[in-house]
Amino acid sequence: MKPGKIRGLAIGIFRKDGQILVFEGFDHVKLETFYRPLGGAIKFGEYGRQALARELREEIGVEIANLRYLGLSENIFTCDGKPGHEIVLIYAADLVDRSIYETDSLIGHEDDGSLLTVLWKPLEFFQHGQAPLYPDGLLELLLADDATADKPSQQIGGHARDSDRPSLP
Repeated sequence: MKPGKIRGLAIGIFRKDGQILVFEGFDHVKLETFYRPLGGAIKFGEYGRQALARELREEIGVEIANLRYLGLSENIFTCDGKPGHEIVLIYAADLVDRSIYETDSLIGHEDDGSLLTVLWKPLEFFQHGQAPLYPDGLLELLLADDATADKPSQQIGGHARDSDRPSLP
């Protein structure tokens, strides 16, 4: 991440039995293990949904389907002692390769070739404060999405929710 720049990201929420698919990260300054859904940077001229599909192909070699926009998070943070600022588009989606839902974990790859530990974690794990789920506010958005799945669009605590938004190409 370049200092002084805002980074646009798209992340995907993939669910099974009260769990979400995340990668495990570690902040070497805070000495903290954390988790974040898969996804990554949106390239210039690319829609968020396209970026998410590309990132999942690059990270774990899978295709996705049934994308649904959940919301937006503005995340200002410090990781490994470096400040960051992200605007994160959050989508729910399904994995086309259904065998991923049968695994407990898998290994993915970052752009720089480093390995990612990808695993299913129950939302309760994050609700009980066992480790942070980033970006900030994501857990609340997911819990609100569960509670309001059949209700109209609303603003949820600084994070936009717009399930009726038209699909983008």
